[in-house]
Amino acid sequence: MSAKVFSCGLLGIDGYLVAVEADVSAGLPSVDIVGLPDAAVKESRERVKIAVRNAGLPFPQKRVVLNLAPADTKKEGAYYDLPITVAILLASGQFQFPDIADYLILGELALDGSLRSVRGALPMVLEAAKHGIKRAIVPHMNAHEAAVVDGVEVYGAKTLLEVINHLSGAECLKPEQVDINGIFGAERDYGVDFADVRGQESAKRALTIAAAGAHNCLMIGAPGSGKTMLAKRLPTILPDLTFAEALEVTKIYSIAGMLPPETALITNRPFRSPHHTISAPSLTSGGAMPRPGEMCLAHNGVLFLDEFPEFRKDALESMRQPLEDGKFTVSRVQASVTFPSACMLIASMNPCKCGYYGDTTRECTCSPLQIQKYLGKISGPMLDRFDLHIEVPTVKYEELSAGRTGETSAQIKARVDRARRIQSERYADEGIFANAQLDAAGIEKYCVIDDECKALLAEVYTRLGLSARAHSRILKVARTIADLEGSPDIQVPHMAEAIAYRTLDKKFWFH
Repeated sequence: MSAKVFSCGLLGIDGYLVAVEADVSAGLPSVDIVGLPDAAVKESRERVKIAVRNAGLPFPQKRVVLNLAPADTKKEGAYYDLPITVAILLASGQFQFPDIADYLILGELALDGSLRSVRGALPMVLEAAKHGIKRAIVPHMNAHEAAVVDGVEVYGAKTLLEVINHLSGAECLKPEQVDINGIFGAERDYGVDFADVRGQESAKRALTIAAAGAHNCLMIGAPGSGKTMLAKRLPTILPDLTFAEALEVTKIYSIAGMLPPETALITNRPFRSPHHTISAPSLTSGGAMPRPGEMCLAHNGVLFLDEFPEFRKDALESMRQPLEDGKFTVSRVQASVTFPSACMLIASMNPCKCGYYGDTTRECTCSPLQIQKYLGKISGPMLDRFDLHIEVPTVKYEELSAGRTGETSAQIKARVDRARRIQSERYADEGIFANAQLDAAGIEKYCVIDDECKALLAEVYTRLGLSARAHSRILKVARTIADLEGSPDIQVPHMAEAIAYRTLDKKFWFH
């Protein structure tokens, strides 16, 4: 006798429907699994047998063949335990589940018959919804995240017996309910505030511009000047996540196994700060079976790289293409997987090995060759990916002892939100949400400048030897500054300020 149960697999950050087919026939007792299962799937044979017996149910003493379709796609993970068990019990004739075709089933079994949480429940239920499946049974720890999917009734189960009783109609589970409005209405708590930062008004201004236009920013300054402190507070002034953005971020964290328990949606913008020893695949995404890297985990948020020149050169260079495209494609023999990586890159670095080149309070002990070698770790093309280059000077004692005198994050965020609303209305038909995403055609259409601005930009372009990419980024930053001022047109002061944020690379690298 045969039976079929629908489950799901993961490929990149998306799910794909898997049909778990079971056939129970006369023969020597055995369980064979076909359909390119990995070691974790093959080992489910033993977990399923013991879990069924410990749940007080008989395991069929016959020949059991399981097929995971599509058979040409590698299956990995332990979330096939529960659908395999249900399919075997159906095929052996122990139970009748009339509506089994309406269900997506996934979950890992413990030996005592309880269900453990799985990675990627949200994208798998989203995929089920695309195929018209109206119900899903998941481990109770995953029920909150899965319940945000519109059009699918999600049931969270704690044990195998609860699943059997629900499907047979003996004792039905209650569908999980999630209050989306309540989740998004809750106050955001990042635990930090820009009011904590003493001085550094020019750096705060630059980060405000970066937040308003989703621009990448490089901070250069002596040790202890506040670069890390500033970067950690950047998410507090970014616009709130929309539901679509929160869904994307939650999918990524669900697949990575980093979603906190009982969490339905991630509503704070991600902030990732990996150590400089990180490898290129861990930074951009990759692996034998591709997994989200730090750029993907920072999607719709901030990726902060502290001690920028200390990162491996191959890791930094691997970021160049995803920074431009907002996504990273990993090609393998089995398939090509695309990971979203539309993050703001914020990097900080010292100007030299000792950290005091150009500082007014302490003398640099590095030789010109050492300074050149240290700065040379950052390539010209990588520097070009930053829209703003800012110097963060050492804070004076008077500023440190002045107390909390600066603007709060809420005050700065109000200005950023206004600028983003202007951009949202402007690009409503373009499919983008911020100035940093403008392509060449968009720059020509929306970053129109008058003759005076053109003359200023032409002079600077020639004198500083800027690249075409730097030219485009200056225009986009000028557009953001104009938006912050509420100006429909880019004016000379906006252009001059945008140009000022592109001169530090000439001071330190090409002086």
